[in-house]
Amino acid sequence: MTTEGTEEIATVLAHARIRDCIVRLARGEDRRDAALVKDAFWPDATVDFGIFDGTFDQYLNWVIPGSPAIVVTQHLLGQTSIDLRDAVALSETQVIAYHRLDTGAEHRDSVLGGRYLDRFEWRDGRWRIGKRIMLYDWAQDQGVSVDWSQGVLGAPLRDDRFIGRARGDYSEQFFGE
Repeated sequence: MTTEGTEEIATVLAHARIRDCIVRLARGEDRRDAALVKDAFWPDATVDFGIFDGTFDQYLNWVIPGSPAIVVTQHLLGQTSIDLRDAVALSETQVIAYHRLDTGAEHRDSVLGGRYLDRFEWRDGRWRIGKRIMLYDWAQDQGVSVDWSQGVLGAPLRDDRFIGRARGDYSEQFFGE
């Protein structure tokens, strides 16, 4: 294999590992799984979400266990642009984030769109995030949440196993957690 071919394979592998890290991090945040979140960041990383700015340890304590008022989150990831620069990679990932908020009187749905700007660093044979910044492009209050006890599209659910939650839903059993 040529040197050029070897470099192309290394680039494809780096892109795949970076995207996999971003996906596992989103799952960790949605499921409030500290191990998945920790695995995505270097211990000396920094995080700035505009509403939060701090060290990785501070971020972990903020996002896990998360606010009890946010009963469900879902981060939908779009395209990721990756600029490899030797042992550093700069990436931008489109994200749409859904949050179900318990206001005490009712549940409300909120959706926002934005971009994660991540500085990945290659250390000890791994790509992990050294710095994350969140840019917000839009946000919408969707109003009062659907009452899942009524089912979906007029059809009742067989049981609560089909209703997602940030913690304690069927995905934990599915993945053997």
